[in-house]
Amino acid sequence: MTTHAPRPHLEDSLSPRRVLASEPVYQGRIWDVRSDTFELAPGSEPLRRDFIEHPGAVAILPMDEQGRVLMLRQYRHPVGMDLWEIPAGLLDVDGESNLDAAARELAEEADLTASEWHVLVDFFTSPGSSSEAIRIYLARGLAEIPHHERHERTAEESEIEFAWVELDEAVAAVLDGRLHNPSAVVAVLAAAARRDAFEQLRPGDAPWPAHPAQR
Repeated sequence: MTTHAPRPHLEDSLSPRRVLASEPVYQGRIWDVRSDTFELAPGSEPLRRDFIEHPGAVAILPMDEQGRVLMLRQYRHPVGMDLWEIPAGLLDVDGESNLDAAARELAEEADLTASEWHVLVDFFTSPGSSSEAIRIYLARGLAEIPHHERHERTAEESEIEFAWVELDEAVAAVLDGRLHNPSAVVAVLAAAARRDAFEQLRPGDAPWPAHPAQR
């Protein structure tokens, strides 16, 4: 007779380890590189890991009354491509809440406000090499910002193009390998998975205990 081990609870958990040394090795304009020496277990051989120390970010999936989502195309130099993305930005304003940051980015990048906010999903972009955490919001109840009040976009953002896309079309683009931006991929698939139960999503001001800088 085959026996099975108890099924674990499927949830990531905090796992503090003893940090023996921590020092910045590179300071950049947006994020830094830090080197930590730590123990996996008391008395074990110390390990050293370098990683990007990132302030985190928010991203927004705007959805209109017809269930279409707003995608924007922007040039990304590290990969040398124009990528279809969703509005997003860094958590780099002191004292600004996660939700306020999302509302600011939606206004700056998409010229929109939203009256309904839910947390769609949280994720780490590359937890083996970066502390970057991203929270994706579902924004509905959209309204356009008057032209005279809109943010003036510069640099790469000055080339942003917009497209309202059916959610199923966006899902097909992800699964066909035509979309590569991580926030867009995660947001589109998460929205498709929960499209019949958006009201069961977490509220926009839900806590974010997994964010390394907000613990």
